[in-house]
Amino acid sequence: MRTLVFILALITVSCTKEESVKSNNQVISDSTSTILQNDSTPATHPQAGVVQVDSTKSSNYKGFRTVEQGKIIKTINGDMIPLTLTDEFTEDKQQYILKIKNFTSKNISGTITTENPDMNIRFNQVRLPNGEYDGPFGREMIYKIRENGEIWLLIGKSNMASGECKGRFSVSIK
Repeated sequence: MRTLVFILALITVSCTKEESVKSNNQVISDSTSTILQNDSTPATHPQAGVVQVDSTKSSNYKGFRTVEQGKIIKTINGDMIPLTLTDEFTEDKQQYILKIKNFTSKNISGTITTENPDMNIRFNQVRLPNGEYDGPFGREMIYKIRENGEIWLLIGKSNMASGECKGRFSVSIK
């Protein structure tokens, strides 16, 4: 009987403690992603208001990031921009595809920053809402978008240059 009372007390304390942790966190979600944001450590860059997401370290992005046959595919909504995403290529010839749904701005700009300055990656192409592609670009790009809809930014190795393709990188888009 004492054991049963002890177990019930332990369960009650555990449930109460978990609920107090949940009250300190704010869940931000939309149709394509869920971001768990702790009130004491905001996910936005204090100077630029840019949301920073590192989905390789968190389990909160299960629907946000998929890996298929050497392609890392991330999907976001256009209203999440400005945004900085961090990821990692672990194999040669990997490709990173950032799908931006409901994009309504007239321009998109992006910058790729790598931990290794000699890392050989760039914006290879942009896929427009009408299905056309344009590119290649470099590590920075500014592109005028003529119509609203879903656009893709394709990032990968530059075949015109040499260097290591593996490593961590960040993509900032505005």
